[in-house]
Amino acid sequence: MSISDRYRELVRDIEGYGMELAAVVGAGRAEVESYNQGVQGLRELQEQVGEIPRIKLESQLTPVLLKAHTQLDRARIFLDEQGEEDRAAAIWELEQRIYRLLNDL
Repeated sequence: MSISDRYRELVRDIEGYGMELAAVVGAGRAEVESYNQGVQGLRELQEQVGEIPRIKLESQLTPVLLKAHTQLDRARIFLDEQGEEDRAAAIWELEQRIYRLLNDL
């Protein structure tokens, strides 16, 4: 699977979990807001990622992926502090997928 396809799939999965998180935890809470900020940055490149030349993928995707990771990590920490270990673990898995994509760049 290409980097572009993996990126799009990752964004879809992160968006999907964000909707689930908002439905369960409640919109407007700090963890949901942090999570949504991470998703927003990823969404901006979702359609354009296939048009980025391979040689520029690393330089253009890395900052976006790192920022999203940071925002997801904040949400994970909020959830962990509130005793929501299962939800925090789900976010951790998504963060690991971001790291794997970064490593492949």
